[in-house]
Amino acid sequence: MPLSRLHPFPLWLALSLPAAAILIGLARSGGKIGAGSEALHISGELSAWLLIAAMLASPLALALRGWRGPRWLLKHRRYLGVAAFGYGALHTLVYLLDRQALASVLSESTRFEIWTGWLAFLIFIPLAATSTDAAMRRLGRHWKTLQRFVYLAALLTALHWAALHDWGGIAPAALFFSPLAALEAYRLRIWLLRPRRDIPTAKETK
Repeated sequence: MPLSRLHPFPLWLALSLPAAAILIGLARSGGKIGAGSEALHISGELSAWLLIAAMLASPLALALRGWRGPRWLLKHRRYLGVAAFGYGALHTLVYLLDRQALASVLSESTRFEIWTGWLAFLIFIPLAATSTDAAMRRLGRHWKTLQRFVYLAALLTALHWAALHDWGGIAPAALFFSPLAALEAYRLRIWLLRPRRDIPTAKETK
């Protein structure tokens, strides 16, 4: 069976397996998170990777016309986007469990690497909540306008990742986000250079 015809349930199963492993580990530990917890890093990185995969769909389809891979991504990018939000929520949960006290969370909230992560997550919430076909119909042309905030969320996610550990995350953040940035720049260039219809003058419209 062609890849594009696979039912989404196997995809959801594959996407949920790391989350299930993390949640089982949290349950066994009674919600106690150790220093440098793998769960914190894995959930955050999976969220970023899935976000990048979802956003790569359109520019890859433009750059690699006719290839099935981008078409599969286009068909399933909403699933990938929702999964990115899910892992972002899990990352937030693990972070809160790690800090244990609200005072600790608030004391860190003004740090660049922390507030960028919080802001990215807050932007993700309405994007995930309006990812259904019903939401698309209700919002109409405003749906695309709302979904474009994903670019801001992606930028904040990249900055959040890069700034961690006194900017020790620059290398991995650049490694994973650079292809997306390059393809989006290519997509923007194509859009700017595309032929446009001449706008009729007032005399021509009479």
